[in-house]
Amino acid sequence: MRLNIPPLNMEPLKRLPLRITALTTAVAVLVPALLVLLVPRRLASGLDRLLPEAALLQSFPARPGSAPPPLWQQRLGPQQAAELWRRQRRLWWQFWGPHGDAGAYLVFAAPPSTPLPADALRVDDLLVVAPSPLARQLLQQQLRLRRRPSRGLNQRCSEALMQREAVHWTGTALAQMLGPLSPLALSLQQGCLLLSSEGSALLWQGEAEASRDSLQPAPARLAIPAALPRSGATLLELRGRRLELLLRGLLSTALLRNALAERYGLGPEQLRRLQGAPFVLQLQPQAAGTWRAGLSLLVRLPGERQLWERWLADLSRALEQQGLAPSQPGGGVTLWGREDGTSVGGWRWLKPDQLLLFLGPSPGSTANLDGSAGSADWQLSLSPAALQAAQLLPPGLPLVVQRSQALLLQGRAAAGSTALSGRLELR
Repeated sequence: MRLNIPPLNMEPLKRLPLRITALTTAVAVLVPALLVLLVPRRLASGLDRLLPEAALLQSFPARPGSAPPPLWQQRLGPQQAAELWRRQRRLWWQFWGPHGDAGAYLVFAAPPSTPLPADALRVDDLLVVAPSPLARQLLQQQLRLRRRPSRGLNQRCSEALMQREAVHWTGTALAQMLGPLSPLALSLQQGCLLLSSEGSALLWQGEAEASRDSLQPAPARLAIPAALPRSGATLLELRGRRLELLLRGLLSTALLRNALAERYGLGPEQLRRLQGAPFVLQLQPQAAGTWRAGLSLLVRLPGERQLWERWLADLSRALEQQGLAPSQPGGGVTLWGREDGTSVGGWRWLKPDQLLLFLGPSPGSTANLDGSAGSADWQLSLSPAALQAAQLLPPGLPLVVQRSQALLLQGRAAAGSTALSGRLELR
């Protein structure tokens, strides 16, 4: 079959006014240009390659009207730092590799014509200045390895780090910062926070996961909490809907599981029941005496009280075998102490289903299990400056955290990931 298509009549087009033709040409040229300006290209694509090599990576706003940050001057020297700092317009970055004691890498965007500073290498559109020649060599070797493209949380965090202030961490950085407390944060081994400010407070929202290779979708955002009233009576408080938050870390090693069972009578059945119990953990300062602070745990025990009474009886026998002696000063309190009379801890029933366990002297005030953390599953509040003064703060925490007056962090579990939010009161 042959189609008969009549020839096009070009005469009307030829008679169009010249100004219409010129306008059409201008539109054809300017529209793509405007789209390029309105939808800028993906900046700092080198971050996709750096993120897998970083234990901790943070973005900062560039403020070229101010003096260069200390890291710039340390890595580049005063003159080169000032020159390159003036050219910055949006963000710059710093990160630590797996060996945190090696120092921080400085990362910033620079045109290809920029001469390489000492100990620097180019990663796509970024310049990376290493803390030492060895650190530069190690990073260069790692970047030669073929990595799969970022996915899941890594991909979302990489995009956030290119657009605004944010921080990304891995389990390596978490272990370096928290030290012996890191097993308590097993569900937060990899995470990303978006940072903002409100007056003298640093605010954040983000997510975390227990595994670096997880591909869970982003959880729904958790609202940033309001500032809590400050009280010198409590250095730290952790409250949660499920005691599993604490037990997960304690039960991660066979040594601790065996110790809880053999020395303190907490077998698999008791631990299973305790995992779903609401709790409040508090650390309170002690102005005088042997203890610098007292630790207490209030828990709503599931099941019949007789079950837990039998466990306390088993625990009492174990403590006696360790050379401790019981006393009951009244008020339902059971104290355990050494031969010299020093109290080392004890317990007290507050309600038929609420047991308060404590280390140190008996707490003068007790927590309230009915306190709410809003839509969060758990909430941690602490006074970092006061903890630092009492030498009770992990030394690896960032300096800005160590010097802050109050920190509030909360989380909500969601299908393998945890939504996070919080605030840091700087003064």
